[in-house]
Amino acid sequence: MTSAPLAARLSVPGGPLFFPVTAYGSDGAVDLDTYRTHVRRGVEAGAAAVFACCGTGEFHALTPEEYEACVRVAVEAADGRVPVVAGAGYGTALAVRYARLAEAAGADGLLAMPPYLVVAGQQGLLRHYREIAAATALPVVVYQRDNAVFTPATVVELARTDGVIGLKDGLGDLDLMQRIVSAVRSEAAGDFLYFNGLPTAEQTQLAYRAIGVTLYSSAVFCFAPEIALAFYRALETGDEATANRLLDGFYRPFVELRAQGRGYAVALVKAGVRMRGLDVGEVRPPLHEPGEDHVKQLAEVIERGYALLEKEPEDTK
Repeated sequence: MTSAPLAARLSVPGGPLFFPVTAYGSDGAVDLDTYRTHVRRGVEAGAAAVFACCGTGEFHALTPEEYEACVRVAVEAADGRVPVVAGAGYGTALAVRYARLAEAAGADGLLAMPPYLVVAGQQGLLRHYREIAAATALPVVVYQRDNAVFTPATVVELARTDGVIGLKDGLGDLDLMQRIVSAVRSEAAGDFLYFNGLPTAEQTQLAYRAIGVTLYSSAVFCFAPEIALAFYRALETGDEATANRLLDGFYRPFVELRAQGRGYAVALVKAGVRMRGLDVGEVRPPLHEPGEDHVKQLAEVIERGYALLEKEPEDTK
């Protein structure tokens, strides 16, 4: 574990938040050596944090033993240079178990994903996340999406809960997020972190920044860290020309390609990592691999993205 508090380290990141894929060998088993390489390369490329075994890392497809091994390897690969946050989910009892496995493996924090299957009310959701937060000493970021959507009042209660340090939004309702930010600012003491957690979050990050949400996940960083870093730096420095050039020429085409297949938010990313020279294997079912034509289109989008990095803004006019 890193020494500084997680909230403090995440609030002033020096780069994108890295959500590595989980590597599998030809036999389908987790390939920890390749996974270690993938995480290490991301840290060395400039990631501000590693979010291991989360959505892009196929948390849903990992056994508890595989999960603990991957978190431990991510911690080893990060080597204290950046914090490691591990995913935790399913029903309350299993989420608590995963939280404790992450703590034993040396993680710095947890990303608490939606509970499995049931659509719970606000009172039940609040109890669920409070039990996860109480189960370990690890700080918790709560992930809003799918069947875990919160009212502003519930997020205020989460912000008042010991151990809960932030909310990651994968829903995309900016009106709701603005009301959440306002309610927490008005009614809860202390700082609370917000993350844009939509797939390919760069595509919507300009809108999120307008309501004060500056942190975002970057799956693109897995396979094109230079593009992700260029976009991140453009946002931080107010370089609208570069940000718009990458949005128009790379991110929008990538998002449009991602929309052509269910599960492509993970499968296309994994294909991109393989394309860039690291064999992380295929996705596990129930996800499926992208078709040959989509892989070809992905290669073209990536090539176009890197070409944009070599151009000055006036070259694109």
